[in-house]
Amino acid sequence: MTHEFRSFRVEVVVIRHYDYGEADRMLTVYSQQRGKLRALAKGVRKVRSRKAGHLEPFTRVKLQLAKGKNWYVVSQAEALDTYSSLRENLEAVGYASYVVELLDKFTYEEEENGAVYRLVTNTLARLARGDEPQMVVRYFEIQLLDLLGFRPELQNCVVSGSPIKPEDQYFSGKLGGAVSPAHGKGLAGAIPVSMQALKYMRHFQRSPYREAVRAKISDEINQELEILMQHYVTYLLERGLNTPKFIRRVRRDNQISAALSLEDSHD
Repeated sequence: MTHEFRSFRVEVVVIRHYDYGEADRMLTVYSQQRGKLRALAKGVRKVRSRKAGHLEPFTRVKLQLAKGKNWYVVSQAEALDTYSSLRENLEAVGYASYVVELLDKFTYEEEENGAVYRLVTNTLARLARGDEPQMVVRYFEIQLLDLLGFRPELQNCVVSGSPIKPEDQYFSGKLGGAVSPAHGKGLAGAIPVSMQALKYMRHFQRSPYREAVRAKISDEINQELEILMQHYVTYLLERGLNTPKFIRRVRRDNQISAALSLEDSHD
């Protein structure tokens, strides 16, 4: 076994971690060079450990990894970007957590995909600089599904193959795309989708980020897109995710706080 294989450097985004043993921590990371990996950070929970602050979720880090008996072992860690502004806002934390949870659930260990890595790091940077989070996340979802081979069909009816007409449609997670009214009504598992929402999904599919976020989307359509994407993601994964519930709860609490503050200002 060569030294290069036993020890190597990778740039990663930390997806999650959990405590292991008395002082260690097991990491799941997504690397630019080797896809998703698991690695053991020894002694990182000790008070004097210098690695701890570099290994928090959705931090971009350069790691030196050594090949252990059962998994990789972290020998060095250097934070490249902690996206610190994200941690100042609970809703932003929720969106960033959703991004890495989606990445985790849709990827397998040691399947390299540099385009996915770039999409994730760009998405975290956009959230950290304060871009409108729902737009950032909707764009991320559409692009991630595209890169991983789950691109929804939005131009033609997935039942008949006919071009979609400019009217409200249905969407089938099972069939992977839009269904015309004639074939969608009564179709098991299909949900209604407005032509406006469909238009924005197409826009996100074909546009670079700078063009995509120029779109002005109403709160109503944003909510529809969120429901639609959760429907599709849940079907593909055969389970729901944890972070959307957290985001909705934080958003609801923020709305209540804003309403109470408005009432106080009028007293």
